[in-house]
Amino acid sequence: MTVGFHHLALRVADCERSAAFYGGVLGLPERRRLHDGDGALRAVWLDLAPGILMLERALRGQGPAEGSGHVLAVTTDDLARWERALAAAGVPLDDRTPSTLFVRDPDGHRVGISAFRF
Repeated sequence: MTVGFHHLALRVADCERSAAFYGGVLGLPERRRLHDGDGALRAVWLDLAPGILMLERALRGQGPAEGSGHVLAVTTDDLARWERALAAAGVPLDDRTPSTLFVRDPDGHRVGISAFRF
């Protein structure tokens, strides 16, 4: 099972303001914008080769309600195999999306295992 850097997700108060810093000041190219059903900007994704920096108003994986809510996400081609391996190792899932499993490391840090393709 291949593991490599996938993305880093940061909870931000204002996606536009943060995108102006990371994109405008640091020069990271913008890859994608996501909006809520009401059209409000929910996330901006920036290229952080070999992965993505996700600036998100809210994070998945049951992180704390405030603060950074960091998630280290690694990439995989076989999410189902990882789900079986985690269960066999006794590692519970904190949360999931159709393409990402969220777990905790022994110190409580959030880790995502993702098959999402950018």
